[in-house]
Amino acid sequence: MSFNDPQQPLGLRCLALTGTFETSVAPPGCFGCVAGDFDGQGISYSALQWNLGQGTLQPLLSEMDTSHPDVMGSVFGAVYQQLCGMLAMPRLQQLAWARSIQSAQHVLNNPWHAGFQALGNTSEFQVIATNHAASLFTAALALCKTYGLLSQRAAALMFDIKVQNGNIPTSANTLIQQDFAGIAPGDPGLVETARMCSIANRIADTANPQWREDVRTRKLTVANGTGTVHGVHYDLAGQYALTLAPF
Repeated sequence: MSFNDPQQPLGLRCLALTGTFETSVAPPGCFGCVAGDFDGQGISYSALQWNLGQGTLQPLLSEMDTSHPDVMGSVFGAVYQQLCGMLAMPRLQQLAWARSIQSAQHVLNNPWHAGFQALGNTSEFQVIATNHAASLFTAALALCKTYGLLSQRAAALMFDIKVQNGNIPTSANTLIQQDFAGIAPGDPGLVETARMCSIANRIADTANPQWREDVRTRKLTVANGTGTVHGVHYDLAGQYALTLAPF
């Protein structure tokens, strides 16, 4: 699946971008990025690091197995039935199982690690992951409407805010509205970008001081369409087909 194809669903392209920020792995790898029990969640997986501990990963795996058992069986091979058995266990047993298939350094043993990576590379799983992020994407589009933003890049910015920050606090909203009032009318693309930059900076200002500039760099990269995050250069139009075109 190509993530710089504008014909791909906007939600998938936004998820691929934020997933890359979250995992530091470019798509499609971000969809198969798997981590062990470093945080007590058993296994964390895919673009938004859904996990067993909070019960957010099981629905994706169950839906994948129900809708595409042939793909699941092909990907996991000899351990496929073991995975199906895990999904039927109570939560505490699922966590115990997850810890039994990884090293003391919280790295999944093979064939599990390779199996999860391969699963994330399938278009079938990517569609399921996108569907499970749909509520965040819907909320992101609602935020765009609240702030009078129309572009695909704005949708990506608001989606990233929903994932990383949760929402836009009232204190930030007040300052954003003040910023908007000072933006001179003109080229719609320039106005849209100026508004996104305001939101990016104001949301960063509300972040934990330890991560504030990291949040700012990430959000401004989306707002401006290009930038460098964690040493990696991003070109949203070229890599994700996210532009100032209307969403």
